[in-house]
Amino acid sequence: MRRISRITVAGAATASLALALSACGSTSTSGSSDSKGDKGLAIAYDVGGKGDQSFNDAAFAGLEQAKKEFGYQTADVEPTEGETNADKEQRLASLAKQGYNPVIGVGYAYAAAVKGAAAKFPDTTFGIVDDATINTKNVADLVFSEEQASYLAGVAAAKSSKSKVVGFVGGVDIPLIHKFQAGFAQGVKDTDPKVKVLSQYLTQTAEEGGFSSPDKGKTAAEGQIEKKADVVYAAAGLSGQGVIEAAATNKVWAIGVDSDQYQQEALAKYKDSILTSAMKDVAKAVYNLAKSVEDGKPETGIVRGDLKTGEVSLSNSNPKFADDAELQEAIKTAKEKIISGEIKVKSS
Repeated sequence: MRRISRITVAGAATASLALALSACGSTSTSGSSDSKGDKGLAIAYDVGGKGDQSFNDAAFAGLEQAKKEFGYQTADVEPTEGETNADKEQRLASLAKQGYNPVIGVGYAYAAAVKGAAAKFPDTTFGIVDDATINTKNVADLVFSEEQASYLAGVAAAKSSKSKVVGFVGGVDIPLIHKFQAGFAQGVKDTDPKVKVLSQYLTQTAEEGGFSSPDKGKTAAEGQIEKKADVVYAAAGLSGQGVIEAAATNKVWAIGVDSDQYQQEALAKYKDSILTSAMKDVAKAVYNLAKSVEDGKPETGIVRGDLKTGEVSLSNSNPKFADDAELQEAIKTAKEKIISGEIKVKSS
């Protein structure tokens, strides 16, 4: 059951805080609070916002699951262009002050904001996705072994390529995305040393649009396809939609990321070109943090999802991928070796 200290919030304060939230990102509240005004999970989106068919939408799926199971009010807040760390911190603090618990920043860019808000609201549990730098008693660092799923994507790419050239498109040139590239390249080379891996990052910073510009992703993928890449893997958020479009147009394979992009409605017309997706279960991590608070035993510290826990994986939605016995056996073998420790996957 939820603790009484999180239940009551004055109506006037709520109204004024809603205005504060609107000043630093649009807010959506959903679900009906009970007679006590009980409030639960709130999330603040990363660059690209809801509708990216990937990272942010996975977080929203976790919020929806918590709302349905616990029957409480939830909130999700969009980012704004050019916002500062202070803007992010204000957004998180406003949610906490309204009584939401837990409050999750979706993406490493929230690190400073989560740290600041957590210090101001020590009785609220905060979470951050994709950052492991905050060592605070009321913060859960929700991180994943993306390199492991990317290694399996590399196996799939190497086994599926006929041209012996595959591509990697990273959204932003940062350590987090280096994990995707490193795992993918290692998986390719371990499977077939003759396969060449082309790699490109769209921008140096997120502010330049590396995670939010499908046109940039499309152009990068087209360049790799011109160099004979017939499988292209994107770890680029919303920009990955452009990579998938380019692959479909040129009749080559795309490998999606974070969510099962074969199943995404917005990508339905391209799905036959999506071989698989290297998934990380952001939805599960978000939901699990909400459940831990609901149960009165909040998660804190580093909470890691990997192949062993089942929180990173490859999707099997495309029948051409799922029914390829040789490919599936190669992936199964690689997965078992990673879990056992026989294969050590690089993260940089």
